[in-house]
Amino acid sequence: MKKRIRFILFFFVLLIQAVTFAQAQNPLIFADVPDMAIIRVGATYYMSSTTMHMSPGLPIMKSTDLVNWKLINYAYDILADKPELNLTEGKSMYGRGSWASSLRFHNGTYYVTTFSGTTGETYIFKTKDIEKGNWQRASFKPSYHDHSLFFDDDGKAYLIYGAGQIKLVELNDDLTGIKQGVPEKVIIENASAPVGNNIMLGAEGSQLFKIKGKYYLFNICWPQGGMRTVIIHRADNINGPWEGKVALQDLGVAQGGLIDTPDGRWFSYLFRDYGAVGRIPYLVPVQWEDGWPILGEKGKVPEKLDLPAGRGLIPNLVASDEFSRKNGQVALPLVWQWNHNPDNKLWSLKERKGFLRLKTGRIDTDFLLARNTLTQRTIGPTSSASVALDVSKMKEGDFAGLSALQKEYGLVGVKVEGDKKAIVMITTNKDKTVEVQRIALDQNQVYFKIDCDFTNKKDEAAFFYSLDGKGWKPIGESLKMKYTLPHFMGYRFGIFNYATKNTGGYVDFDWFRIKY
Repeated sequence: MKKRIRFILFFFVLLIQAVTFAQAQNPLIFADVPDMAIIRVGATYYMSSTTMHMSPGLPIMKSTDLVNWKLINYAYDILADKPELNLTEGKSMYGRGSWASSLRFHNGTYYVTTFSGTTGETYIFKTKDIEKGNWQRASFKPSYHDHSLFFDDDGKAYLIYGAGQIKLVELNDDLTGIKQGVPEKVIIENASAPVGNNIMLGAEGSQLFKIKGKYYLFNICWPQGGMRTVIIHRADNINGPWEGKVALQDLGVAQGGLIDTPDGRWFSYLFRDYGAVGRIPYLVPVQWEDGWPILGEKGKVPEKLDLPAGRGLIPNLVASDEFSRKNGQVALPLVWQWNHNPDNKLWSLKERKGFLRLKTGRIDTDFLLARNTLTQRTIGPTSSASVALDVSKMKEGDFAGLSALQKEYGLVGVKVEGDKKAIVMITTNKDKTVEVQRIALDQNQVYFKIDCDFTNKKDEAAFFYSLDGKGWKPIGESLKMKYTLPHFMGYRFGIFNYATKNTGGYVDFDWFRIKY
């Protein structure tokens, strides 16, 4: 009996230790979730982010602990119907689309805003039901760069925006445009000043908060030869005067804002450029001293946080998909996004039960300009994606398979030339594509896999094929993945099919599986 009691006590000690040491870790999300805006409504947190040229766009995520996030909605299916957004007329919107958003909850309504250099407009979306509701849209010119939507206590609504010079514009009562007769104001002439005069990137990424009667404006800037730096300005009046200071300069973790917990703790949500995987979110604890938020632990970004442990990104931010649907559902899960606006006539989940069919409808010669590439985020420090597909209905000139998508991409797939099929691996270097290896294929079922390694910014992708779905063989060479500004996004796994000679062919993807 005593041995049993000792065993039970020992078990409970281990359990308590496990709970005690199970803490959240930075980075909070090891995947491309940049330009976050976070709000808390009651005990629930909501976050918006940037996905630029992807559709649907402007993702909304939900959490109950600030650590474990789930995709729950998008603000729009397509941003607009334009050649650049549709990948038509040889045009694209890589690196543009919609940028940094602002998320707010005001008088029972959720608002999320963004802006686009592609359309030249600012967008304000609103809904009563952030999780399941459709968003009402208003848009107007111009495109207000990196703006923050702000509702003041007197009922006025503003956009705070700019780069270097920070400006303020007042919105009209129904938030469909700028209030007429109220001139734009410069509220901070040089928001980069706290860092000095030698600046590579002027202060931008505005996010404005009002706490205990004071206004706090978050910006980032990048001093020459330094790193991305958090700057905070404070004022008693929205029009100023504003006083500013450097708030954090560590690891390049910057751009974001403030969030509090129901029990009164404060954190700053920020992100870090981390090579080819993209811009990855961090949380840093915040203490208040003399009315200023003090970020980090002795000025440093901690590895561990006094928050619940992360349970992983699968299946809430990325997920495998067997393409089987029940009860007549034919929708794609929210984890999927199309590269640019899709042509919805050329894909189907119902034409062959349990498969995703990608059909060709036009001639393309460039993978980056081909429509209907379906994508999910890669994950650090390592991740792997694989697909199974039936290539029996491909036509001459068709190319289908699995991609590591960025400006310098890698592909592994099946090409049809004449009446012959071949497995090929293609890599890209300095905008030039090279077919590295070709293997004859005499069957219609084939499997592909890409392994990504972002450990310590190694940024390499390896490519594999299989004829039975069990034994994997390497093909081609590793791709040195590079985060490029023309795409401005971390690498994505993508499944694709496009025609170079004849239209009307198709491939059936049996499954997509991701792990890390």
